[in-house]
Amino acid sequence: MAKEALICGIICEWNPLHAGHCALMRHARAAGATHLVAVMSGNFVQRGEPAVFSKWARAEMGLRCGADLVVELPLPWALAPAEAFAFGGVSLLHDLGCVELLAFGSECGDAAALWSAAQAAGSPALREALRPTLAAGATFAKARQQAVRSLAGEQAAALFSSPNNILGIEYCKALQKLRSPIRPFTVRREGAAHDAPLEGVPQAAASSSQVREALRRGFSIEPLLPAPAAAVAMRELASGFAPVWPEAMEQAVLAQLRRMGPEDFSRLPDVSEGLEHRLYRAARQAVSLAGFWDAVKTKRYPLARIRRLTWSAYLGLTRDIPARPPYFRLLGMTEKGREILHLAKNRAKLPFLAHSSDVSRLDMPARHVFQLEETASDLYALASPHPRPCGLDRTFPVLRVAERPPACQ
Repeated sequence: MAKEALICGIICEWNPLHAGHCALMRHARAAGATHLVAVMSGNFVQRGEPAVFSKWARAEMGLRCGADLVVELPLPWALAPAEAFAFGGVSLLHDLGCVELLAFGSECGDAAALWSAAQAAGSPALREALRPTLAAGATFAKARQQAVRSLAGEQAAALFSSPNNILGIEYCKALQKLRSPIRPFTVRREGAAHDAPLEGVPQAAASSSQVREALRRGFSIEPLLPAPAAAVAMRELASGFAPVWPEAMEQAVLAQLRRMGPEDFSRLPDVSEGLEHRLYRAARQAVSLAGFWDAVKTKRYPLARIRRLTWSAYLGLTRDIPARPPYFRLLGMTEKGREILHLAKNRAKLPFLAHSSDVSRLDMPARHVFQLEETASDLYALASPHPRPCGLDRTFPVLRVAERPPACQ
């Protein structure tokens, strides 16, 4: 590998990968990155639902569209609030030992502003500043924005109004917490806004949520995706391995919720303030997931949080996990990805999982995380239009992509 190699990390879901994701990778290359490593969520994603395409299909999309190495963000961090999601992804890049840049999109496109806002949001003074607004019944998001306003001013507080800015701030907070040498690099987010209506959006600008909406409506998504990603998507749809929708697991999820008592709900991640009793009562009455969510959500407990708790309950997640991801699970690589692994060989702080035999060398806490991942994959495989058997996490090989179009290099 050339001495001037500069490795850039990206934290992603690619649910599915769209043109804006490709643009971010091109910007990272233009900024000097010679190699790109992506930390990608597995079969369940941060908004609280299964991914529409499997993690192997989405990893292949990324490798064919510009990434060199894809490692998995383990389930407990993939299915977590923004702060834990960001910390999990950043800690993996940090522990790889050779990553110099972290690239991400944001509404503001200003890494320095996001870094300053992260310093305010991570300040010990924030907790005290939150108290009065939370006590008045405000959501945590509004209380935090008000607290940052009091600590750092209106310009910093305004950054907390946009989802990609918020995630960028969480990335910066994680870098600060880890005292990581990785430098944040952000570009102004391209394409349609999150959850914008499908109608009237140029095909090349479609967001992941719009692509999923088109798929739900039975439209062809091929024109909405970069050509290499579209080829993978069309293959998966033709095979019957996609799409995977939450409704395919609805009865199984409701059955699991009905088996749980208040003490079981209390052990879920992110449950506090007696929320377990509200979850328990709703589970006893609900006959649909939508009904369960409607019964639990309030201004204090937003829908995204309740969805994440629902899937955490179904997949067996509890608070009993390590503080940060305990291994590097390899999903796929190009030849340049092998170069990243070679450089990381003597620098990485965590074991690599490339074969099923590698799992036996993990300590018990790390093995528990992998077992949670296995269970999630087995249940996910059952929900595809063409169900697959258990064991894919042990048998699916690490993807090797030898060639890709010059435009994706």
